Amino acid sequence: MATTSSGTQKKPSTNAKRSTTGRKPTGAGTRNSRTSSTSRTASRASTNMAERAVLVPVGASLLARDNLVSTVKGLAGKYRTRTGLERELKRYERRGVTARNRFERRVRRARARFEREVGQRRSLVETTMRQNRQRLDRELTSVRRDFEKQSDAVSARVERLVANAQGLIRS
Repeated sequence: MATTSSGTQKKPSTNAKRSTTGRKPTGAGTRNSRTSSTSRTASRASTNMAERAVLVPVGASLLARDNLVSTVKGLAGKYRTRTGLERELKRYERRGVTARNRFERRVRRARARFEREVGQRRSLVETTMRQNRQRLDRELTSVRRDFEKQSDAVSARVERLVANAQGLIRS
């Protein structure tokens, strides 16, 4: 037996005509039965859609009401007595302390990580500066030596030129 949307059982229809020959009807009668079954199916579908359009909001509001009632009952049970209220307040306080401690630990870790990274970068910069200073000192020493060698060579040449010039002037 078929079941309707309200949950009651539906009896089979007794109005259905039975064929005595066991053959299917042919001709114009077939077309009419197809058309009427199609219109019945469309009618049922539209009825089902209309029912759903009404039943969905009703069901949702009943579910919301049930949730609200259970929440209110739960709160009323917890806060009915002074000891129950104090127990809940202590629970909230412990949870707050835990959250604060967790936050402080995270902040300390982040600060330590930041300071460690800054120290690493500072030591890297200091090492690079020291290496650059040493390289500059080496370069300056090398340039100074080269300059001294060149100036000594120029001085020697100038002295030779002066000596040659004086020799030419005397002769």
